[in-house]
Amino acid sequence: MSPEVNYKAELVGVFGHPVAENPTIVMQEAGFRELGLNWRYLNIEVYPQDLAAAMQGLRAMNMQGINLTIPHKVEVLKYLDEVAGDAKLMGAVNTVRREGDRLIGENTDGKGFIRALRDDAQIDPAGQRVVILGAGGAARAIGVELALAQAAHITIVNRTVQRGQDLATLISENTPAQANFALWDGPYAVPSETNILVNATSIGLYPDITAKPELDYDTITAGMVVCDVIPNPPRTPFLQAAETRGARALDGLGMLVYQGAIAFKMWTGFDAPVEVMHRALAEVFNP
Repeated sequence: MSPEVNYKAELVGVFGHPVAENPTIVMQEAGFRELGLNWRYLNIEVYPQDLAAAMQGLRAMNMQGINLTIPHKVEVLKYLDEVAGDAKLMGAVNTVRREGDRLIGENTDGKGFIRALRDDAQIDPAGQRVVILGAGGAARAIGVELALAQAAHITIVNRTVQRGQDLATLISENTPAQANFALWDGPYAVPSETNILVNATSIGLYPDITAKPELDYDTITAGMVVCDVIPNPPRTPFLQAAETRGARALDGLGMLVYQGAIAFKMWTGFDAPVEVMHRALAEVFNP
């Protein structure tokens, strides 16, 4: 038998609960097939009380890495050998990569957003004034990465005062950017000097596809880039309303693909076939 024969697939995947509907598998497997890699992506149901055992299993089975989704993004930090600086600042990890026998925590969510902004919307975050709707996990990842990418000012708009203030303070005290908090207690008027507006909430996510954030939509102008983190459906009512006012729209599908592509490169060492991965996901969301 030829010494080159290798029937062992390299394993990555996602730990979460629930994970049955997580579509990341579709784009990652499409990427592996495109490059002819014998890799497999597994959706693995891990209950909260079993995360420690699951991480031990990842090490024991020599898996090359894992994604983390709800409810494990914060809890996983205690089971890692190292956490990247930006992920440490966010206090959350969504991707683990292996370096030898060490497990290193990363967060690709915000990085995926930045890449979509640069590559698809053709806008550099440096010097921009940004408004982020929400203060949850997506908002933290996006806010921190925008700040590290030299955004000039970030306004966090949230209904919960403490959470919104905490994120604004985190950004102001730990990055070069300035941030402030604005209470979201009615239709929010977007400041006229805003360059980038981001919906980092789950408003509009399937199956509630007719919902849109409570804004004074007439304050959105043609000079703004308006972004939504929701990938399904990609063209949300929020983005449609922004487009009718002349704004450039950036959907959440691009962010999802790019954050997956960054993880793909971390795991395999190969540049991800982004177009193939994007097409695979688009087919799932728009059959």
